[in-house]
Order: sequence, then C-alpha cells, then structure tokens
Amino acid sequence: MQAAAIIYEEPTALAALRTRIAAAAAASRPARPAESVRLLAVSKRQSDQQVIACRRAGQQDFGENYVQEIIARIERLPADSDIEWHLIGALQSNKTAAAARHCSWVHSIDRLKTARRLAESRSSAGMEPINVCVQVNLGGEAGKGGVSAGEAGDLGEEISRLGGIRLRGLMCIPEAGAQPALLRERFSRLRSLQEEISGRCGGLDTLSMGMSSDFELAIREGSTMVRIGSALFGARSQ
Repeated sequence: MQAAAIIYEEPTALAALRTRIAAAAAASRPARPAESVRLLAVSKRQSDQQVIACRRAGQQDFGENYVQEIIARIERLPADSDIEWHLIGALQSNKTAAAARHCSWVHSIDRLKTARRLAESRSSAGMEPINVCVQVNLGGEAGKGGVSAGEAGDLGEEISRLGGIRLRGLMCIPEAGAQPALLRERFSRLRSLQEEISGRCGGLDTLSMGMSSDFELAIREGSTMVRIGSALFGARSQ
C-alpha cells in the first residue's frame, strides 16, 4: 500500500471529542472518570486515510455496518494497524463465520441462532471468545433489529451459556429524530434493563449507546461505549 497524504486533521478532532466525553462523564451522577467511556470510531464510508490518521493518534476501536466492509478495510490498511473491529450493523447468517474471524465485537445480536454460529466459528478457529452485545429495540419499531426489553434477559442468559462467545452488555439505537426527553428515557431504560438482567447473564459491563448527535446525553445516563462517526470524522464520503 503506497503512503498517502493525511488530509484529515484527526489529532485536533479526536482531542476535542475526548474532552467532550470526559466532561459528560464528569457530569454523570455519580461522576465517572473519562476512562469509563470507550470511544468507538464509526468509519463507514470514510476514507482509509482518515482511519489511518485516527489510528496513528491512538484510536484503536473502529466500527462498520457490514462484515464485508471490515474485511475490505483490513485488506487495504497497513498490516500493523492493530485495529479492533466492531460490527455495529445487522449480521446476516451467511456472514457469521467471517465476522467471527475478523471482528472483536458484534453489537447487534438479536437471535440465539446467530450467537451460536458465531460461538461455533470462533471456537473451531481456536480464537478467544468474541465479545457481543444484545441489541434491544426499546421503541418497538417495525423493521429495526433488536429484541424487546422483555426478551433481552432470556436471550442473554442463553448466550452466556455458550462457549466461544462473551456477552458484554446491551446496545440500543433510539428512534430517529427523538427529542431529548425520549432519548433520556430510552438510555435510562437500557441501563435499568442491564442492571435487572446482569446477574442472570453472568455479569454485564457494557452499555453501547449514544451516537454523534446524542452521545453526551447517553454518557450522562450511563453509557460505557459511544459510537461516533460524524462528530469525529465530519460528513461521510459518498
């Protein structure tokens, strides 16, 4: 891969974003350290140069919507990039083996069948367990992935019994255009749900909630991982 000019002023953007994350964590009740919130850089449709610059500045966790996009990134980026890839979009059944090989995390588990296939693929490859979150559809939106709040505990308990997979927590994507009051309700509900079912699921430590437009609110409601694209990279490339 030929060296390319870095056109993204990433260190400034990343530093500013981390400052906002730290301030939101400090504003939580109780206050939390900045290190309690993990930043996931959502790189979908961003340039490889942007990803390289961001990684060189210390960002290690990157997320994409599709397994094939993660594989393409891995093939194009320098071999020493040492990126932890997170799948944040829906996982198709025929892509589970590829996800198991190339991803460190899958945030969108909403079926036991998918979790089993991931676990089996990871185990057969002799790899460490893959980290996953159960996606919860708190608004009951048709056509959106995720289980209902009432189903999350049962699915989490089943996943926690599998080898080759580690259930870390819950993920949600609130309704598009939701106002702050509804966002707070959704984020607070996911936190409460995690507290309710954690004992059944072997202990949960991750709340994947909050994106560029609402991550500070999500952090104040307990998020431990925020999925940030435009607030870090700017507008997406077409």
